[in-house]
Amino acid sequence: MSALKISNRDARNLWLSTHGLGETPTGRIELMALVRALGFVQLDTIQVVSRAHHHILWSRNQNYREPMLNKLMAKERAVFEHFTHDASVLPMEFLPMWRRQFARMKAKVGRSSWYGPHLDAELQGEIKRRIAEEGPLCTHAFDTKIEGPKEMWRRPPHKIQMDYMWHAGELATCHRDGFTKYYDLAERVFPADLMAEELPDQDQIDWLCHGALDRIGFGTLGEVRKFWDATEVKEVSAWAERNAGTLVPVEIETAGREWIKAFACPDIEYRLKLSGPPTSRLRILNPFDPAIRDRVRLKRLFGFDYTVEMFVPAAKRQWGYYVFPLLEGSRFVGRLEAKADRATGTLNVINLWWEPKVKLTADRFEKLEAELTRLCRFAGVQEVVWQRGRSSEL
Repeated sequence: MSALKISNRDARNLWLSTHGLGETPTGRIELMALVRALGFVQLDTIQVVSRAHHHILWSRNQNYREPMLNKLMAKERAVFEHFTHDASVLPMEFLPMWRRQFARMKAKVGRSSWYGPHLDAELQGEIKRRIAEEGPLCTHAFDTKIEGPKEMWRRPPHKIQMDYMWHAGELATCHRDGFTKYYDLAERVFPADLMAEELPDQDQIDWLCHGALDRIGFGTLGEVRKFWDATEVKEVSAWAERNAGTLVPVEIETAGREWIKAFACPDIEYRLKLSGPPTSRLRILNPFDPAIRDRVRLKRLFGFDYTVEMFVPAAKRQWGYYVFPLLEGSRFVGRLEAKADRATGTLNVINLWWEPKVKLTADRFEKLEAELTRLCRFAGVQEVVWQRGRSSEL
């Protein structure tokens, strides 16, 4: 089968459409359908404007508000938390296909230098006993102390055991109070019918690979594997061989006018017909948005060179601590550094950089100001403050 060639313009349009960024983010919100379509939503502790998971969902429907996600988990038990490439929220219905990931993470964490030497079966049993008797508990309910030097990433013994059991699927997140996680026994959080369902390992791999390709539309086998980060390279290669008759070989034109070989989902031509130009609204995306998480692919597809500098020393940062990409249509046009100050009720714009060759027009600036106003409402503040003046020369 000859490869289907997809132009860079069509690839961008399809990519944004597939990731829920093609349409204007308005209308009635169907949150569970949104989480299901994304596959997972990455969690993050940093709250500069709004935490990543909330911002990601708001970017797809701006009627989303922060309490909605915890309601899905704590009251409806419609989602659960576990580890993809990072801590994430996933639809509860995915649980049978996620059993192998519990086993993978149990083995991986158990071998790590952070956890392995510090695992304590007796302490794990004591933690489970207390949770069984007292109900869901957070780490603050325990008072074991770090022994030895207090290095940056060291954790108290009880925290190590709780994290390990959470990765292994023995404990589950019951709910959150702010961002504080409350652990419960897995059997009291996960539905019994889903816990009892056992799928062969190959069936789980097939589901994960098909699910990844469906959610990205097209990609290399490496990109398919990295979507969930719940499979091994050889497992994805074997899946591709088993499904050679249904995977569509494609060549994707990059922003640099090169062609990259990849695979696409079986209905790729139909998707291409449906995915026209995205909305021209200017969006302020989160640094952890799934559409831009793979920085190599982002640069290859959009020509946008973006890095996260939270953990870079301030003196070495090119941009800033928490910088938001600006997406307009199918083009990344700039980046913005902003911070919400809830004490003063302001969204403070610290810096603004337009991409090379992006022309600043009155219309473009009005779009940015309109999106900042919407972001204000979402963050629960009232006013945008330009710290260095309302100017294109920020």
